[in-house]
Amino acid sequence: MSLAASAVTHGARRSLSLSRKLAAGNETLAFATMTPSSHQHHQKRHHHPDPFNPKNTKGWKAALAEAEIPLTKFNEEIAKGLELGLPGASSIQDKTISTFSRGELPHYAGINTFLKAPYLEDSKQVGNYDVAVVGVPFDGGCTYRAGTRFGPQGIRRISALYTPYNYEKGIDLREQMTLCDIGDVFTIPANIEKSFDQISNAVAHIASHGTMPIILGGDHSIGFPTVRGLASVTSKNIGKTGIIHVDRHADIQEKDLDERMHTTPYFHATNLPNVNPKNLVQIGIGGWQVPRPAVPNMIARETNIYTMDDIELYGIDKISEMALDRAWDGCDAVYMSYDIDSIEAAFVPGTGWPEPGGLLPREALKLVGNVAKEGLCGMEVVEVSPPYDHADITSLMALRIIVDALGAMVSHGTLKKCMGIFDKEFALKLVGTVSKEGLYGLEVVEVRLPYDHVDITSLMALRIIVDALGAMVSHGTRMLKKCMSIFDKEFVPL
Repeated sequence: MSLAASAVTHGARRSLSLSRKLAAGNETLAFATMTPSSHQHHQKRHHHPDPFNPKNTKGWKAALAEAEIPLTKFNEEIAKGLELGLPGASSIQDKTISTFSRGELPHYAGINTFLKAPYLEDSKQVGNYDVAVVGVPFDGGCTYRAGTRFGPQGIRRISALYTPYNYEKGIDLREQMTLCDIGDVFTIPANIEKSFDQISNAVAHIASHGTMPIILGGDHSIGFPTVRGLASVTSKNIGKTGIIHVDRHADIQEKDLDERMHTTPYFHATNLPNVNPKNLVQIGIGGWQVPRPAVPNMIARETNIYTMDDIELYGIDKISEMALDRAWDGCDAVYMSYDIDSIEAAFVPGTGWPEPGGLLPREALKLVGNVAKEGLCGMEVVEVSPPYDHADITSLMALRIIVDALGAMVSHGTLKKCMGIFDKEFALKLVGTVSKEGLYGLEVVEVRLPYDHVDITSLMALRIIVDALGAMVSHGTRMLKKCMSIFDKEFVPL
């Protein structure tokens, strides 16, 4: 080996040896730093909350709160299940298990009503419940991907996964409110307007009994008839719109494809006399699916628009606060319309118009809780399309939005806050709604005097007639005579 080579080799060895010593010294220093003295080991780190102190963590507070929730309704359900479903086999050690599945358990069995709530076959008994869930299986207003007619089925199916108890909120819906599933509205697939009439009637019937309607859509065209139904049975302002509309789309153009499709509900809802567009709050609007014909209407009606950029700038809590201020300004009640496509498309594939860039699930749930805790007169979740869903995740998200809204109202004592506004009878609404469009005649039949009591049947028949005349007159004399020009033949005696 040459002298130069030897020097290089020797220098390299010295360098390596020095590096190893430095590394060893650093390890010793690190070990000394990481190994506390006996005194340090027992010293508390006061900048961390004690996880076992219920004053410090919400987790422990929630655990302790569970004991304060009664089990009355749960025990009643078990007893009823054993009575109606028969006691279980002798080999079954858990004597709360019946032979035939009744009630909540098991989650994979039973008839899927919403949260396995009682199915209310007699709709006239709806006033016995705080909340009624109603399905609106309608997708006649879809302008792209249909399938939302199966939304109510999808949401009910996955709702079997849930219990009525929420650990974080410390509430049990079964124990702290009464809930029924009233079934579905009989919609007419080929006729938007007839379906709208059916939907308005169903929602009005529920609300007129002081029961909060929770509507499972259905495409977003139902947003108009649901609000119309509520507006028809109150003399108050539905918050002078008081609609908090969460969506990626504006849904306020007059027509789409020459009909009142799912892009149009809030143009028509804000035409109602007790629904003011200045109290319409639209959250999440944006992306590449907002039709330009909607924009002039937003400006002309001065709606309140918050995009995803606004949400990023201000945060969910501030957006919620601003939305509530606008929706409740001069209002008697607020209605929430939640379009599932407002959520980032990756989380909700089962919808007709998915749009990336929307709310994250936790943001959506926070928003819903903030809005609902102030009280609602009704709520709808729309645009769930199970044929495009994967593993029911879109239906599950819709379910979670509903139960979180109910949970927020229960925990803040606002569940029935808005229901006192519904002070009109449902039956009279039917006549007025039809008559104001004009009639060419009217008949009232089957009044049987021998079976009447102090003329109340005759009085009701009279009221129907004068309300029909009044509706036509109040909407202009042209309505009173609107249909009479159709009689263009001379009378010929039979």
